[in-house]
Amino acid sequence: MQAKTAKHIKKKKPGSLSVIIVGCGKVGHTLTERLSGEGHDITIVDTNERVIANTAEVFDIMGVRGNGASLSVLEEAGVRDADLVIAVTGSDELNLLCCTIARKAGSNLAAIARVRNPDYSGELPYLRQQLGLSMIINPEMEAAREIVRMLSTPQALSISPFSKGSAEIIRFKIPKGNVLAGKKVMELDGIFRFGYLLCAVERGGEVSIPGGAFELHEGDEVSVIASARDAHRLFESIGMRGHAAHSCMIIGGGKSSYYLAQQLLARRMNVKIIERDRARCEELSELLPEALIICGDGGDEALLREEGINTAEAFVALTGIDEENILLTLYAKRIEGLKTITKVNRITFNDVIDGLDLGSVVYPKYITSELITAYVRARSNTIGSNIETLYHMCDNRVEAMEFHISKDAPVIGVPLMKLRKKDSLLIACINRGGKIFFPRGHDMLMAGDSVIVVSTHTGFRDVSDILA
Repeated sequence: MQAKTAKHIKKKKPGSLSVIIVGCGKVGHTLTERLSGEGHDITIVDTNERVIANTAEVFDIMGVRGNGASLSVLEEAGVRDADLVIAVTGSDELNLLCCTIARKAGSNLAAIARVRNPDYSGELPYLRQQLGLSMIINPEMEAAREIVRMLSTPQALSISPFSKGSAEIIRFKIPKGNVLAGKKVMELDGIFRFGYLLCAVERGGEVSIPGGAFELHEGDEVSVIASARDAHRLFESIGMRGHAAHSCMIIGGGKSSYYLAQQLLARRMNVKIIERDRARCEELSELLPEALIICGDGGDEALLREEGINTAEAFVALTGIDEENILLTLYAKRIEGLKTITKVNRITFNDVIDGLDLGSVVYPKYITSELITAYVRARSNTIGSNIETLYHMCDNRVEAMEFHISKDAPVIGVPLMKLRKKDSLLIACINRGGKIFFPRGHDMLMAGDSVIVVSTHTGFRDVSDILA
């Protein structure tokens, strides 16, 4: 069944890619929304006819019902002429098989597979190379990495790494009575005595790319970029001192919890996991012998107190139910000094979630879609200064992008003050030969640079898109 007219009669827009997305669950839906919104020619493949019809209608795209690992289904979806296949079904094996068949059928076709099973976690580079895939993504592992970064700097709401970890955008809320409250952006050099740039401010649901005269208020959520080695000095400078968490209580024993515990134990942290299912507890006890596995209901207040929530330094809600994660975090937030992190998969009421003051929130589906969106933009650019890293900030209203500058880029050799840039845009940071610096108006971009751009404009594919 096709939800739209035959693909071969569609005419691609200049600069767009023909993309087949196999699997229309949470990640597939998010990818469809992002990539169709950026003008790409999308076809979805799923076994659920109702899901296909609804998604195709909402985004005005093609839909094909069937098994994504079937050559005939892929051919019906247009695999012979497609540029990219993305397999994000609930089965790792089906995703890998789908990409393998698509690669054989398509001409110069790239393939991306989602693989989540821990059994494959140590084999992903081998699988990617042997199957000729452009990318293999494990959302739970990526989410665990993001949580580890947050636990290393508990004062931060989120930390977004760039330039292979050499620079970071750190988002935090200005607390009551903090030295930043009432300060103008132009006055911050007297507080932050190291390289930095204030990138964005979120206040009352509104987002600003601030100028020098912008005044900060209590409760503002600000995003500051600094080199990784100076990031810890950011909070010391404003009196928000803290230390990396040494003990963590995790609620839920799924894949995300396994990956997180594995990384935390490698950092010599004390890890306690509370999981309802006894069989899963026994499995985790074998996989993570250094962690303490408790078989019980993480929603039981008495159990949480008995297991030491009042003395833990971090609390991470990773059950498979968003509502339970949110309620658990609201309870944990009552404990002073406890760092809380909440995983949210499905809920789309972002304004409601933001108003709950949950602390740090992790969205695995967004992590996955950002990695894939960055790849798609790089593949579809025509000038050659590829996008390397992409993060959406402030409820997707701000993008932070890292571009590699090629020798043909039109922005080379022009002082930044003379570049005719779009408004609401900052050239935040430059990595030149491994050295991070924060440019001023007289600085120029050079071939080989990596440049980080922050903007309320979306959909940039090439650094030339910053020009007005």
